[in-house]
Amino acid sequence: MPLLKNFFITLSNNSYLNNAAKKVGPKMGANKVVAGNTIPELINTIEDLNNKNIAVTVDNLGEFVGTIEESLHAKEQILQIMDAIHQHNVNAHMSVKLSQLGAEFDLELAYENLREILLKANEYNNMHINIDTEKYASLQQIIQVLDRLKGEFRNVGTVIQAYLYDCHDLVDKYQDLRLRLVKGAYKEDESIAFQSKEDVDANYIKIIEQRLLNARNFTSIATHDHNIINHVKQFMKTHHIDKNKMEFQMLYGFRSDLAQQIANEGYNFTIYVPYGDDWFGYFMRRLAERPQNLSLAVKEFIKPKSIKRLGITTALISTLLLFLKCFKHCRR
Repeated sequence: MPLLKNFFITLSNNSYLNNAAKKVGPKMGANKVVAGNTIPELINTIEDLNNKNIAVTVDNLGEFVGTIEESLHAKEQILQIMDAIHQHNVNAHMSVKLSQLGAEFDLELAYENLREILLKANEYNNMHINIDTEKYASLQQIIQVLDRLKGEFRNVGTVIQAYLYDCHDLVDKYQDLRLRLVKGAYKEDESIAFQSKEDVDANYIKIIEQRLLNARNFTSIATHDHNIINHVKQFMKTHHIDKNKMEFQMLYGFRSDLAQQIANEGYNFTIYVPYGDDWFGYFMRRLAERPQNLSLAVKEFIKPKSIKRLGITTALISTLLLFLKCFKHCRR
């Protein structure tokens, strides 16, 4: 599957397609994996999930932020979402990317933007703010900003990617912070990251166990892999780990039935809900992250009945059609 993963990563980094996809998203069914592009739509989605005993972390979608004005606009959008979460008293918090706040051209600006977000979060019952992971090149920026903020704020955390060789060190370093553990969704060189699914899965289980045994704060385990989920459940029983010390997370629009089943079993559960019209890069990375997401996505994202049971090959064809439609639209 490396070729398939590289294909989707390449698409996710294409600004031309990202811009075109903003205009055709609703027509293509983007609302199946993104909670609309208005705050009322977002709040409705959060309320629906809360009614199923599922919490939400909101990602204000945005790619290719390259100016001060764009970063300030992204910050204001995040603050508006936080206002709505607080006003409607829903069970939700924010996941933010430093690149969207200006880190790729001015790290100090990104820090100040994030600090303003955290100050507002403190006013709203210490709403949790999670710094999302990005490509490895940005990891040191995330660590630098996080280390500056964690002494001032207790409601900030980040993401650890299991495919990175040095992820165990980060799990140890941030035992006191709330962490989300993921496999990893970017293309990284073999000098810094595991390349095979088998190696990534094995390392993911290792850091989950390491974290659950040693953490001094809440842990989010983000995966759609039912084998890993079942392993975690059994590990927790064997080691008498309280369910209230962790949660499972999944992406909005993927494996909804399994998510509900786990929540019904009494585990804390959170859905990662993307919001906005800048959906294309996000969606392509989800397909790159786990090829099985193709089959899941086709059933929800592209609706022809004839492809529902045909598996990965037809799913890839369908995604290529999505790519071609976006390309055609942006040439108009």
